[in-house]
Amino acid sequence: MRIAVLIVSFFSACAAMASEFDHPWNNPESAIVIDAYYANSIDWELLATEPRVVGIIHKATIGAKKIDPGYLTRKKEAKKRGYLWGSYHMGIAGNPEKQADYYINTVKPAANELIALDLEDLNSTRHMNANEAIRFIKQVKKRVGRYPVVYSNHSNATIISEKFKNTVFAKTPLWYAKFSGRVNDFPAGAWSSYTLWQFSSELLAQKAIPGTQADMDVNVFNGSLDDLRAKWPLTGRAPCQKRSEPPKGFRSAQLTRVDDSK
Repeated sequence: MRIAVLIVSFFSACAAMASEFDHPWNNPESAIVIDAYYANSIDWELLATEPRVVGIIHKATIGAKKIDPGYLTRKKEAKKRGYLWGSYHMGIAGNPEKQADYYINTVKPAANELIALDLEDLNSTRHMNANEAIRFIKQVKKRVGRYPVVYSNHSNATIISEKFKNTVFAKTPLWYAKFSGRVNDFPAGAWSSYTLWQFSSELLAQKAIPGTQADMDVNVFNGSLDDLRAKWPLTGRAPCQKRSEPPKGFRSAQLTRVDDSK
Protein backbone atom coordinates (compact mmCIF):
# COMPACT_ATOMS: atom_id res chain seq x y z
CA MET A 1 0.00 0.00 0.00
CA ARG A 2 2.83 2.40 0.88
CA ILE A 3 4.47 1.77 -2.50
CA ALA A 4 1.19 2.43 -4.27
CA VAL A 5 0.81 5.76 -2.44
CA LEU A 6 4.36 6.77 -3.39
CA ILE A 7 3.70 5.92 -7.04
CA VAL A 8 0.49 7.95 -7.08
CA SER A 9 2.28 10.88 -5.41
CA PHE A 10 5.10 10.70 -7.95
CA PHE A 11 2.81 10.80 -10.95
CA SER A 12 0.70 13.58 -9.40
CA ALA A 13 3.86 15.69 -8.99
CA CYS A 14 4.87 14.99 -12.58
CA ALA A 15 1.42 15.98 -13.83
CA ALA A 16 1.58 19.23 -11.86
CA MET A 17 5.01 20.04 -13.32
CA ALA A 18 3.80 19.29 -16.84
CA SER A 19 0.86 21.63 -16.34
CA GLU A 20 3.16 24.40 -15.13
CA PHE A 21 5.23 24.27 -18.29
CA ASP A 22 2.59 23.64 -20.96
CA HIS A 23 0.85 26.88 -22.03
CA PRO A 24 -0.26 27.74 -18.46
CA TRP A 25 -1.50 31.16 -19.62
CA ASN A 26 -4.29 29.39 -21.50
CA ASN A 27 -5.77 28.34 -18.18
CA PRO A 28 -8.37 31.06 -17.47
CA GLU A 29 -7.62 30.77 -13.75
CA SER A 30 -3.95 31.74 -14.15
CA ALA A 31 -2.97 35.27 -13.15
CA ILE A 32 -1.27 37.53 -15.71
CA VAL A 33 1.29 40.27 -15.05
CA ILE A 34 2.59 42.71 -17.67
CA ASP A 35 5.99 44.35 -17.50
CA ALA A 36 6.57 47.59 -19.29
CA TYR A 37 9.00 50.42 -19.91
CA TYR A 38 8.30 53.99 -21.02
CA ALA A 39 7.99 53.18 -24.75
CA ASN A 40 5.27 50.55 -24.23
CA SER A 41 1.90 52.22 -24.69
CA ILE A 42 -0.94 51.40 -22.29
CA ASP A 43 -4.61 52.24 -22.80
CA TRP A 44 -5.78 51.95 -19.20
CA GLU A 45 -9.46 51.74 -20.00
CA LEU A 46 -8.96 48.83 -22.39
CA LEU A 47 -6.48 47.13 -20.07
CA ALA A 48 -9.17 47.09 -17.39
CA THR A 49 -11.30 44.81 -19.58
CA GLU A 50 -8.84 41.94 -18.97
CA PRO A 51 -9.53 40.84 -15.37
CA ARG A 52 -6.65 38.36 -15.34
CA VAL A 53 -4.11 41.21 -15.47
CA VAL A 54 -3.79 42.14 -11.82
CA GLY A 55 -0.13 43.18 -11.61
CA ILE A 56 2.27 45.51 -13.39
CA ILE A 57 6.06 45.48 -13.10
CA HIS A 58 7.75 48.53 -14.60
CA LYS A 59 11.34 49.23 -15.52
CA ALA A 60 12.74 51.66 -12.97
CA THR A 61 16.51 52.05 -13.10
CA ILE A 62 19.62 51.12 -15.07
CA GLY A 63 23.03 51.02 -13.46
CA ALA A 64 23.56 53.77 -10.89
CA LYS A 65 22.43 56.84 -12.80
CA LYS A 66 19.45 56.26 -15.09
CA ILE A 67 15.74 56.13 -14.35
CA ASP A 68 13.04 55.11 -16.81
CA PRO A 69 11.28 58.38 -17.77
CA GLY A 70 7.84 56.81 -17.55
CA TYR A 71 8.24 55.07 -14.21
CA LEU A 72 6.78 57.59 -11.76
CA THR A 73 3.81 58.52 -13.94
CA ARG A 74 2.94 54.88 -14.62
CA LYS A 75 3.24 53.97 -10.95
CA LYS A 76 0.83 56.70 -9.92
CA GLU A 77 -1.74 55.69 -12.53
CA ALA A 78 -1.46 51.95 -11.90
CA LYS A 79 -1.84 52.25 -8.14
CA LYS A 80 -4.78 54.61 -8.55
CA ARG A 81 -6.46 51.91 -10.63
CA GLY A 82 -5.80 49.20 -8.08
CA TYR A 83 -3.08 47.16 -9.77
CA LEU A 84 -0.44 45.31 -7.83
CA TRP A 85 2.75 47.27 -8.45
CA GLY A 86 6.38 46.32 -8.91
CA SER A 87 9.62 47.62 -10.37
CA TYR A 88 12.83 46.18 -11.78
CA HIS A 89 16.43 47.28 -12.04
CA MET A 90 18.52 46.44 -15.09
CA GLY A 91 21.91 45.34 -13.88
CA ILE A 92 25.03 46.46 -15.72
CA ALA A 93 28.66 45.64 -15.08
CA GLY A 94 30.38 47.27 -12.11
CA ASN A 95 29.68 48.27 -8.50
CA PRO A 96 26.53 46.26 -7.70
CA GLU A 97 26.18 47.71 -4.21
CA LYS A 98 26.03 51.23 -5.63
CA GLN A 99 23.44 50.06 -8.16
CA ALA A 100 21.34 48.44 -5.44
CA ASP A 101 21.43 51.62 -3.37
CA TYR A 102 20.48 53.74 -6.37
CA TYR A 103 17.58 51.42 -7.20
CA ILE A 104 16.19 51.33 -3.67
CA ASN A 105 16.70 55.07 -3.12
CA THR A 106 14.90 55.79 -6.38
CA VAL A 107 11.85 53.53 -6.12
CA LYS A 108 11.53 53.65 -2.32
CA PRO A 109 9.54 50.40 -2.39
CA ALA A 110 6.61 50.06 -0.03
CA ALA A 111 6.17 46.71 1.70
CA ASN A 112 3.55 45.67 -0.87
CA GLU A 113 5.62 46.58 -3.95
CA LEU A 114 7.59 43.96 -5.83
CA ILE A 115 11.30 44.58 -6.41
CA ALA A 116 13.36 42.76 -9.04
CA LEU A 117 16.77 42.47 -10.65
CA ASP A 118 16.91 42.06 -14.42
CA LEU A 119 19.84 39.90 -15.52
CA GLU A 120 20.23 40.11 -19.28
CA ASP A 121 23.43 38.23 -20.09
CA LEU A 122 25.75 36.78 -17.45
CA ASN A 123 28.49 36.25 -20.04
CA SER A 124 28.48 39.83 -21.27
CA THR A 125 31.07 42.38 -20.18
CA ARG A 126 28.37 45.05 -20.45
CA HIS A 127 25.76 43.48 -18.17
CA MET A 128 25.91 42.37 -14.56
CA ASN A 129 27.52 38.95 -14.06
CA ALA A 130 26.51 36.30 -11.53
CA ASN A 131 28.97 37.30 -8.80
CA GLU A 132 27.94 40.94 -9.10
CA ALA A 133 24.28 39.87 -8.98
CA ILE A 134 24.90 38.02 -5.72
CA ARG A 135 26.35 41.20 -4.21
CA PHE A 136 23.39 43.24 -5.53
CA ILE A 137 20.89 40.77 -4.03
CA LYS A 138 22.64 40.85 -0.66
CA GLN A 139 22.68 44.65 -0.63
CA VAL A 140 18.97 44.83 -1.43
CA LYS A 141 18.25 42.36 1.36
CA LYS A 142 20.35 44.50 3.71
CA ARG A 143 18.49 47.65 2.70
CA VAL A 144 14.88 46.48 2.68
CA GLY A 145 14.89 43.17 4.55
CA ARG A 146 13.72 41.00 1.66
CA TYR A 147 15.10 39.41 -1.44
CA PRO A 148 14.36 40.73 -4.92
CA VAL A 149 12.79 38.66 -7.64
CA VAL A 150 15.42 37.64 -10.21
CA TYR A 151 14.61 37.96 -13.92
CA SER A 152 16.58 35.43 -15.92
CA ASN A 153 16.35 33.94 -19.38
CA HIS A 154 16.84 30.22 -19.90
CA SER A 155 20.57 30.53 -20.60
CA ASN A 156 21.25 32.55 -17.45
CA ALA A 157 19.07 30.28 -15.33
CA THR A 158 21.07 27.30 -16.58
CA ILE A 159 24.36 28.92 -15.59
CA ILE A 160 23.02 29.85 -12.15
CA SER A 161 21.57 26.41 -11.52
CA GLU A 162 24.79 24.68 -12.55
CA LYS A 163 27.36 26.96 -10.89
CA PHE A 164 25.58 29.08 -8.26
CA LYS A 165 22.74 26.92 -6.96
CA ASN A 166 24.07 26.99 -3.38
CA THR A 167 24.26 30.78 -3.23
CA VAL A 168 21.76 33.49 -2.36
CA PHE A 169 20.11 32.94 -5.75
CA ALA A 170 18.33 29.97 -4.15
CA LYS A 171 16.53 32.38 -1.81
CA THR A 172 15.09 34.51 -4.60
CA PRO A 173 11.87 33.99 -6.57
CA LEU A 174 12.53 33.30 -10.26
CA TRP A 175 11.10 35.41 -13.05
CA TYR A 176 11.81 33.07 -15.93
CA ALA A 177 11.97 34.23 -19.55
CA LYS A 178 11.51 31.77 -22.36
CA PHE A 179 9.40 32.37 -25.43
CA SER A 180 7.89 29.03 -26.22
CA GLY A 181 4.61 27.37 -25.44
CA ARG A 182 6.07 24.42 -23.66
CA VAL A 183 9.26 23.94 -21.62
CA ASN A 184 10.73 20.46 -21.32
CA ASP A 185 14.19 21.44 -20.12
CA PHE A 186 13.68 23.79 -17.16
CA PRO A 187 17.10 24.23 -15.48
CA ALA A 188 16.24 23.12 -11.96
CA GLY A 189 18.94 23.65 -9.38
CA ALA A 190 18.75 27.05 -7.75
CA TRP A 191 15.00 26.98 -8.38
CA SER A 192 12.55 24.08 -8.56
CA SER A 193 10.15 26.08 -10.73
CA TYR A 194 9.29 29.61 -11.79
CA THR A 195 7.28 32.20 -9.90
CA LEU A 196 6.65 34.31 -13.01
CA TRP A 197 7.19 33.16 -16.59
CA GLN A 198 7.67 35.81 -19.26
CA PHE A 199 6.29 33.96 -22.25
CA SER A 200 5.18 36.66 -24.66
CA SER A 201 6.94 39.66 -26.17
CA GLU A 202 7.72 41.24 -29.51
CA LEU A 203 9.91 38.20 -30.25
CA LEU A 204 6.93 35.87 -30.02
CA ALA A 205 3.52 37.34 -29.21
CA GLN A 206 1.63 34.45 -27.65
CA LYS A 207 -1.15 36.36 -25.93
CA ALA A 208 -2.81 39.64 -26.83
CA ILE A 209 -3.53 41.96 -23.87
CA PRO A 210 -6.23 44.60 -24.38
CA GLY A 211 -4.89 48.14 -24.24
CA THR A 212 -1.34 47.12 -25.18
CA GLN A 213 0.61 46.59 -28.38
CA ALA A 214 2.48 43.52 -29.59
CA ASP A 215 5.70 44.79 -27.97
CA MET A 216 4.33 44.37 -24.44
CA ASP A 217 6.03 41.73 -22.30
CA VAL A 218 3.47 39.38 -20.77
CA ASN A 219 3.98 37.00 -17.85
CA VAL A 220 2.01 34.21 -16.25
CA PHE A 221 2.09 33.66 -12.50
CA ASN A 222 2.56 30.14 -11.17
CA GLY A 223 -0.88 30.10 -9.59
CA SER A 224 -4.31 31.70 -9.55
CA LEU A 225 -5.38 35.33 -9.19
CA ASP A 226 -6.10 34.78 -5.51
CA ASP A 227 -2.68 33.15 -5.07
CA LEU A 228 -0.95 36.12 -6.66
CA ARG A 229 -2.80 38.66 -4.54
CA ALA A 230 -1.99 36.68 -1.40
CA LYS A 231 1.72 36.23 -2.22
CA TRP A 232 2.52 39.63 -3.71
CA PRO A 233 5.19 41.09 -3.60
CA LEU A 234 6.53 37.55 -4.08
CA THR A 235 9.26 37.66 -1.48
CA GLY A 236 9.30 33.89 -1.07
CA ARG A 237 10.30 31.14 -3.46
CA ALA A 238 7.70 29.48 -5.64
CA PRO A 239 6.51 26.11 -4.34
CA CYS A 240 6.30 23.18 -6.73
CA GLN A 241 2.54 23.31 -6.59
CA LYS A 242 -0.30 21.66 -8.41
CA ARG A 243 -2.02 24.20 -10.57
CA SER A 244 -5.76 24.44 -11.03
CA GLU A 245 -6.84 22.33 -13.98
CA PRO A 246 -8.53 24.15 -16.88
CA PRO A 247 -12.28 23.70 -17.30
CA LYS A 248 -13.47 20.58 -19.05
CA GLY A 249 -13.30 21.02 -22.79
CA PHE A 250 -10.72 23.81 -22.54
CA ARG A 251 -8.11 23.38 -25.25
CA SER A 252 -4.63 24.81 -25.18
CA ALA A 253 -4.06 27.08 -28.16
CA GLN A 254 -1.09 29.20 -29.10
CA LEU A 255 -2.13 32.67 -30.18
CA THR A 256 0.06 34.32 -32.44
CA ARG A 257 7.78 38.52 -30.05
CA VAL A 258 12.01 40.50 -25.66
CA ASP A 259 13.90 43.50 -26.37
CA ASP A 260 17.18 43.08 -24.51
CA SER A 261 17.44 46.83 -24.25
CA LYS A 262 14.39 47.03 -21.98
